[in-house]
Amino acid sequence: MKTNYLFLILVLVAAMVIGCNTEPQVAPIQKTDITEFLGQWTIDIANGSVGWFEVRQEDNYLDAEILWGGGSVLPVSNIFLARDHVLTIQRTNTNVVRKRDENNNPVRIQMVTAWLEIVRNGDGIEGILLSPRRNGLGVDTTSFTGVKLPPVPPAPDLANLKFGTPIDLFNGKDLTGWRLINEKQTNGFKVVDGTLVNDPVQPEGGQRISFGNLRTEQEFEDFNLILEVNIPPGSNSGVYLRGMYEIQVVDSYNRNLDSHNMGAVYSRITPTVAAEKPAGEWQTMDMTLCDRHITVVLNGVKIIDNQPVYGPTGGAMKSDVFTPGPIYLQGDHGKVAYRSIVLTPIIK
Repeated sequence: MKTNYLFLILVLVAAMVIGCNTEPQVAPIQKTDITEFLGQWTIDIANGSVGWFEVRQEDNYLDAEILWGGGSVLPVSNIFLARDHVLTIQRTNTNVVRKRDENNNPVRIQMVTAWLEIVRNGDGIEGILLSPRRNGLGVDTTSFTGVKLPPVPPAPDLANLKFGTPIDLFNGKDLTGWRLINEKQTNGFKVVDGTLVNDPVQPEGGQRISFGNLRTEQEFEDFNLILEVNIPPGSNSGVYLRGMYEIQVVDSYNRNLDSHNMGAVYSRITPTVAAEKPAGEWQTMDMTLCDRHITVVLNGVKIIDNQPVYGPTGGAMKSDVFTPGPIYLQGDHGKVAYRSIVLTPIIK
């Protein structure tokens, strides 16, 4: 009996030693489970806005970036295959202070996470965004659909492009050829001394005014666009190519390079060099969109050289990257002035 007891103890000790020296086994991702979601997707959100996300398979984990309506392209908080053919993306984690002490220091914080549940539907996807209410009493949902983007083609040979007849988009007299994207909003644009000025001033102490974005009546495919812009100190605007890709217009003089600076493709492509002028000076923006590639020359300096743009930027009018679209000027941010807006179509 004693021998059996000692033998049992030895077996248990050996098992513990083996267990302590064994690394935990990480099951590799089953590629067959996730393949149908890999790649880049544009999405149409039920509220009328546009989004985008990319799903990538790294070494034994999934990763993704997402654009939801406005704002920037951001890395996701988490992503996982919840069950067969259902992908879950945790989009944001927001810290909510529930309690504070007598000195107003947080003593209880909760993290509120919004997430997307995505399923395949034929060649596309559909899903819902679930956003818990801050008080914890219920969840708001927003539906969406999406299509997969094909790879970006090779960079075009810009030296051999053929151009059509230049089009003056702004006549220097009035807003002929332009209209608000949302006619229910207030138009802050007007023509002053031959310049197109946007001045979205909010009344002091009054009801907030919703200012709109201004777009061309015409729509275009690929093109070169040259304009002049003047940005007051601290102000912010944007020029959208084909209503989809925002070239940032902002007072970023003397800032470090960033994908949100003057001339950047907003949150997607960072300029390679800073070429902006101080606020209040007229600046020249020369932008070429061709085969899903963008080139930006700011004040005579090439800051983005024929770089691929993988999807829409925040505030895009539509998700289809292949259809024609307008030029639109952001009107809901700050004061800005434009002049000499000339678009030259690319002939293919």
